[in-house]
Amino acid sequence: MCVCVCVCVCVYVYMYIVLCILSSQNHKQYFISIEMMMMMIIIIIIVSFLVAGKGFHDDKCFGSFYFVTPTVASPESDAVSARLDRGSQQTAVCTRTERQTHAERPSPSSPSPVRSAGDHHQDLQLSMALCGGCRFLVLAVRSMHVSARSTPALAQAVRVFSSSSRVCSLDSFSMGQMKVPAGGVKTERTCPSVGSAQRNLSAVAVSLQGQRRPLCRYDLLDLGEVEENTRKALACKHLRRFIIDPSLAKLVAEHLSQDIEDGKAVIFECNPGPGVLTRTLLNCGAQRVVALESDKAFLPDLQALENNLDGQLEVVHCDFFKLDPIGHGSMKPPAMYSEKLFTDLGISEVPWTADVPVKVVGIFSQRNERNMLWKLVYALFERLSIFRYGRVELIMFISEKNYSKLVAQPGNNKSYQAVSALFQMSCNIELLHQEPWSSFVTTSRNGGLSIPKSTVVPNDHLCLVRITPRADLFTPTVTPFNSSTLVVMVKQCLAKRRGKLIDKLNSWSPGIGQDLLAQIGLSEDVLTGQVYPDQYKHLFELMEKSEQFTQSWLYSEVLENTKNTGCGS
Repeated sequence: MCVCVCVCVCVYVYMYIVLCILSSQNHKQYFISIEMMMMMIIIIIIVSFLVAGKGFHDDKCFGSFYFVTPTVASPESDAVSARLDRGSQQTAVCTRTERQTHAERPSPSSPSPVRSAGDHHQDLQLSMALCGGCRFLVLAVRSMHVSARSTPALAQAVRVFSSSSRVCSLDSFSMGQMKVPAGGVKTERTCPSVGSAQRNLSAVAVSLQGQRRPLCRYDLLDLGEVEENTRKALACKHLRRFIIDPSLAKLVAEHLSQDIEDGKAVIFECNPGPGVLTRTLLNCGAQRVVALESDKAFLPDLQALENNLDGQLEVVHCDFFKLDPIGHGSMKPPAMYSEKLFTDLGISEVPWTADVPVKVVGIFSQRNERNMLWKLVYALFERLSIFRYGRVELIMFISEKNYSKLVAQPGNNKSYQAVSALFQMSCNIELLHQEPWSSFVTTSRNGGLSIPKSTVVPNDHLCLVRITPRADLFTPTVTPFNSSTLVVMVKQCLAKRRGKLIDKLNSWSPGIGQDLLAQIGLSEDVLTGQVYPDQYKHLFELMEKSEQFTQSWLYSEVLENTKNTGCGS
């Protein structure tokens, strides 16, 4: 009440000075109007203070707005959170002050600190500044230019109220739209799928003592301590690399931000381990993440996270790099057939030209990285395994050595190989990021980084690469039924990259090489290592239309080559 009287006196003095100035300038005709205005302002200020004070003491507030203070769970906060949990009848106000101090909140298991009467009084003053019934007070205070030194509590209230605060309702969370409350307060767009900073933490997300409920998609997940995650990763008995650094996980998620925002594709994460990247993807708004973990030791924590979520995460005991093994017989996890995996997940086949249905994220296994690339090549050209369900996109960390081979250009006889031509022919390859080996936690027998040796090309980084199958890979001539022959042809040609292409063609069908080279515009002296991937594809289409190649020995060896593990030069 003392503050109210002081403000009234200040307003009256301010208006009296204005009257004196007008009197000196012979504007007496305005006296009556200004005096009436003075009385109205004073009455409004007094009523605003009385109503606002009564409303907050009764745990009510105009406009159903609640100011969430950065405090731990208390009887008052329990009542507010319980009211918010009943649905969208109430509205949650999350200010920038709350977001900045959210990381400093103690866990629900820790004892609540004792709050003094002064703390509650300060919270009451801040809350009054945000109350709908006190807007006239704030405008009056701002018009009088009250300094922070004279009245720090009111100045702080003005700064909080006038700043751009995030005002969001429980209804707006599910729609990802902007909601403008009464009073014209400036708001920000709340989209649940754009970056970790945009994954809104509502008042409902505050953990309450003695209360358990599934986490919703707007709850920020704790990534855990780096030391603890490192300890869990190093307990792995196999050679593996893990993403433990939260900044690295955030970087990977940022490269997937557009994919997450679209929300059309399912994200497969290969061997998540402690789940740092898993939680980061979920915090960024990923709608559906499938964690394919091969090590049983990491399954309990991942499954516990799955049970606490609202369907955004599915955990499967499976090794992505052991999908569709060669041979027949009983299958034991982590090995699995892709048909069972996709069927259990409810993912059906889509046309090749449709949108990408699945995006695979992870790190290529170092032990069989090259063999895995060849296995993917055969499956891609024949539309088998994961590619049976569409243009599955790979967003993977791969060694710098093998990435250099994937993107090598004709003429580079040291790096340009069959795997280079086939991947460039069938996929768009994009380098997203390069990260030093030391940024990853590595489990190895000798305790080192276990960096593969390379004498031909640099191998100082792991490269995050996006490999997207081309929608125009298959044509009326190149189909999944004959594309295995194309793979064998390219492998045979690039086995000796310094040999002449015409000699290789004539060895398959004597006398036909000159004519084929003329049709694709190549000279007779061109070497096999100088031919571009698209030219190899065009050459195969001409061979496919020619009857002279149907009985060639090249076709008789296709079956034998497709049955092996896919290893080759």
